[in-house]
Amino acid sequence: MERVCFQLQVKPDRIDEYVRRHAAVWPDMLRAIADSGRRNYSLFLRPDGLLIGYYETDSDEESARRLREDPRTAAWEAEMADFFVTLEGTRADQGAEQLREVFNLADQLSALDTAGR
Repeated sequence: MERVCFQLQVKPDRIDEYVRRHAAVWPDMLRAIADSGRRNYSLFLRPDGLLIGYYETDSDEESARRLREDPRTAAWEAEMADFFVTLEGTRADQGAEQLREVFNLADQLSALDTAGR
């Protein structure tokens, strides 16, 4: 399983609308995300518009390909494009900066258990 964390910047004047739109994401988009293999997907938003996203997947490369090729995602991504500080023409789901995981409690506890500590 891969854990993926990413960040984007929502335009300050669009934050309230962004939150409203994500209170009721289109059912087709929800299904497309699930069908792509992404699970445990969450978005966190700071008051200044810093958006942090997290999901788990068996293959991030494969789930990204599935979303990119799924016709259900294009309309949602087009609607959301103007909410973000420039991504140089890429879709938000493809242009977000991924963050490197430096700590995971479950992994370290598992390593302790394996080592017999």
